Amino acid sequence: SAEGKPMTTDQGVGIIDDQNSLKVGFDHERIPERVVHARGAAAHGVFQVYKPLQEYTKAAFLQDPSVSTPVFVRFSTAMGSRGSTDIARDVRGFAVKFYTTEGNFDLVGNNMPVFFIQDAINFPDLIHAMRPEPQNEIPQASTAHETFWDYISLVTESAHMVQWAMSDRALPRSFRMMEGFGVHTFRLINAEGKVTFVKFHWKPMLGVHSLLWHEAQRLSGVDPDFHRRDLWEAIDSGDYPEWELGLQLLTEEDLKSLDFDFRDATKLIPEEQFPVIRVGKLTLNRNPDNFFAETEQVAYCVANIVPGIDFTDDPLMQGRIFSYLDTQLLRLGGPNFHEIPINQPTTSVCNNQRDGFQRKTINKGRTSYHPNTLGNGCPFQSSWKSGGFRSCPANLQGLKLRDRPESFRDHFSQAALFFESMAFFEQRHIINAFSFELSKVESPIIQSRYVYILRQINEDLAKSVADNLGCPLPSSVEGPLNRMFPEDQDPQRYQPLPKKTMTVKKSGALSMANTIKTAKTRKIAVLVGEGFDSKDMKALKEKLSKEGANLKVVGVKGKVIKGTDGDDVKVDFSIRSSASILFDAIFVPGGKRSTDALASELPAIDFVNEAFRHCKAIGASGTGVDFLKVTQARPDIVDEAILTGASAHDIVDAF
Repeated sequence: SAEGKPMTTDQGVGIIDDQNSLKVGFDHERIPERVVHARGAAAHGVFQVYKPLQEYTKAAFLQDPSVSTPVFVRFSTAMGSRGSTDIARDVRGFAVKFYTTEGNFDLVGNNMPVFFIQDAINFPDLIHAMRPEPQNEIPQASTAHETFWDYISLVTESAHMVQWAMSDRALPRSFRMMEGFGVHTFRLINAEGKVTFVKFHWKPMLGVHSLLWHEAQRLSGVDPDFHRRDLWEAIDSGDYPEWELGLQLLTEEDLKSLDFDFRDATKLIPEEQFPVIRVGKLTLNRNPDNFFAETEQVAYCVANIVPGIDFTDDPLMQGRIFSYLDTQLLRLGGPNFHEIPINQPTTSVCNNQRDGFQRKTINKGRTSYHPNTLGNGCPFQSSWKSGGFRSCPANLQGLKLRDRPESFRDHFSQAALFFESMAFFEQRHIINAFSFELSKVESPIIQSRYVYILRQINEDLAKSVADNLGCPLPSSVEGPLNRMFPEDQDPQRYQPLPKKTMTVKKSGALSMANTIKTAKTRKIAVLVGEGFDSKDMKALKEKLSKEGANLKVVGVKGKVIKGTDGDDVKVDFSIRSSASILFDAIFVPGGKRSTDALASELPAIDFVNEAFRHCKAIGASGTGVDFLKVTQARPDIVDEAILTGASAHDIVDAF
């Protein structure tokens, strides 16, 4: 903290005049932003395992329930620049750095369990296609443009991930209310060397919830910092976000029962086939002290693993192992970024690496090589039993080729599984998302190609999108459907296989309709003017506070407002500078003076109308019911989201 301290230069010399400088250093305060996942927010926390997992892994942080492992978690949008909106339609990064007693483990995942491509060599093409177009840097943080859909219409392996990206999962209500996935299949190794294959999941304790598309669009204008503000305020108020770590565990024999190749990152393992076992809890309990020093400088690397965890031959994972390190070398100015405080392990670091830009460690002694006698053989190698890392041995046979297995050609079965597992309203949202995005595409050829891809997934989906676009339903496409093939190979060898009937035909775990529903941490707007019914306010506050909800007073005028009991109540938001999209529900207590004042204010009427359009819970008591009559949320409408009564006591339980 700078409190009580005089201003100095970077060399510690006191500054007399900070207003008329001869030279400045401001131009050197910036570093390159991330190419992807530039827009992010983060928090500190802890992870605790529920019970020892020595049967599956020797990783120390998964053994002792009494030990809290420090973590730093960063959430992000993938495509937008650092100054873009939080609420874009996008995959969200969900990266966790565990500071374990055996070194740092980085689980660098997303809020979606699959990805667009199968091989990391295609990463540059994918990112170039997704980002703003190079001639005009438009659009920002959006895939609703020509180059993305041109590329994706030629790369059919992306079909499953595009379904997720067009779903409500791409518009999370909060970082606190989204799942996280490790995406790839990893190996767990126990002390005896036994291998178990694993998929990592993060299950939010508040359930998985999303925004509506129109709501997200409005939020981008009203509060583009909505997600980072929500995370900060939740932690600041003691509503610590929590997730459970879940594992899908498979033996080598289990892998043979899958309908697909486990190394294919465009596929998920249905939870109905291999249930997620919840083994520990992640709690975020401290906000960063400095956004740049921590959130911007944190460096996650897929290559950072600890003993007891290892990689698989997933070709996307193998590329990420190298590319993340390469990115940090450029962005953070050299090979010593691990010495930045937020990246430092809590264990001691001892090796023969030396020098480089921004080196902070002062190494003593004359030896920087191994083996040596002058340094008594130090630092010496660790054994497996003493905590050293050992790569998992694997039996390999066959030719070394630049090719993909036949099993990687099933591009549509899981895309169909996802769409057909959705509730009706979720399917409508997916159809609307495809229709919006493809309507931004000027080329009818690209539109037609993608509608044809949708026909391979679900006929009703394709028909609905084609109808919305006003284009004919294509029965074929010109040339090969999938254009991802080597020049000297037969294109037919690389065409997607027809979708097949899956072992799991419908997965309830994929639909957010089946998630946890709770009032905990939800923000309730209470619309009031002078003279509101104090008894209604008290009843509402008592009940919802017990449920863990947060009541916020939205007032007509002033910073303080009086109820019928004459007591002053602090106004949290003005009706003129607020909007219903910032809240999860609305309540209008009685009190004739109060509701008359609301009825005379167009912003108050708009507030309720917008909440009604977004299907939010709306409650009213006493004369608050009369106020609803001048809004679209009329009390005579049969709608389970509209609750009215003579007093708050009559409806607060249902609300």
